[in-house]
Amino acid sequence: QQQFDAVFLAAGLGGVNALGLEDEQAFGVEDAVEYIAELRQTEHRETLSVGHNIIVIGGGMTAIDIAVQSKLLGAQNVTIVYRRDQQAMPASEFEQNLAQTHNVSIKFEAAPIRLFTQDGALHAVEFEKMQQTDSGINGTGETFRLTADRVFKAIGQTLVEQDLGNQLRPQIENGRIVVDEQRRTTLDGVWAGGDCVIGGNNLTVSAVQDGKLAAISIDRMLRIEEDA
Repeated sequence: QQQFDAVFLAAGLGGVNALGLEDEQAFGVEDAVEYIAELRQTEHRETLSVGHNIIVIGGGMTAIDIAVQSKLLGAQNVTIVYRRDQQAMPASEFEQNLAQTHNVSIKFEAAPIRLFTQDGALHAVEFEKMQQTDSGINGTGETFRLTADRVFKAIGQTLVEQDLGNQLRPQIENGRIVVDEQRRTTLDGVWAGGDCVIGGNNLTVSAVQDGKLAAISIDRMLRIEEDA
């Protein structure tokens, strides 16, 4: 078994939060991250399954990405549904405009409450309109339904601990790896950075900075060991 002086974890966030609805395992309800990964790796995009009426639930960059890619792959109708208002949407104004220039519709202040299936396959989603109050965001009781043969879940990504392997299990809080200012984990000789660490913000520039800080720390450690 090969031994290493230092390990840097950049596992990302490979899982997606569940909707918490009945029939979530129905055909047509998919993980946006998994589909994007398949899309990026395939050499023959024409072989990918593409729905006609697609709903993307979420408001971040993953939601925008899967919505735009679905249109480019030939989907007829693509709608992003986000539970908060436009100001709270994590995706920037530029990204929202990018979606709309690709004929993606965006609906704000609505949350999914029911999936409608037939013979094990999705055919519609019911939403409740939401309202921001002093006590937080709450349902109004008013509902509407959208036809859909595919729903992509993009409501926040989570760390898949199995991606770290059996030996690399640093301290994890709120679904992310705990690191210090040098990006050291709680395991000796193990650093981490990017989306998988606490404070990660899904930006490439931040992940690059994490790598830089970790590299400086690792170099310092190795020099100390050489001088010892």
